[in-house]
Amino acid sequence: MRLPRSSAGWTIAVFGVLALLMGALGLLWPEAQLRMLGFEVPQSRAAGDYTGTFLTASSMASFNMGVYYLLATATEWRPFYRFTVFFRLVTFTVFTIAVLADIAPGRFFTVALWEGLGAVATAVALRWDARRPAAMPPATNGDRSGAVDGVVPPAGANR
Repeated sequence: MRLPRSSAGWTIAVFGVLALLMGALGLLWPEAQLRMLGFEVPQSRAAGDYTGTFLTASSMASFNMGVYYLLATATEWRPFYRFTVFFRLVTFTVFTIAVLADIAPGRFFTVALWEGLGAVATAVALRWDARRPAAMPPATNGDRSGAVDGVVPPAGANR
């Protein structure tokens, strides 16, 4: 797998790795993940309690999402980076409302905060990357005539 080639790519890669790891944790040790999020872990579940089923589904979704983010990083898929900014802000809003409405425990706000800060970090990195000058391609076929530090001047440039 390639390392990210941009600041925005790094923000997406970090989120991807963490989504993949948290998904794996939820699949392998669901009780630990529930405790981390501030949910109760009773000794036994009542009939009709589908907490485990829901956690398995959301953990698998998180695992897959991590893979998608890492694939986007490997291919430097910038439209995907921009797409995530908006929807991570939507996720921040929904999760924050869930905490404020007492639908989720207060510790769940850390998930909302992670989404919001990640969206802002990616947006800032996208802007930063857009303002950086693009690197010129390196010299090819061992021809370094007119090249400075492996960069070939554009065709027609004064040598």
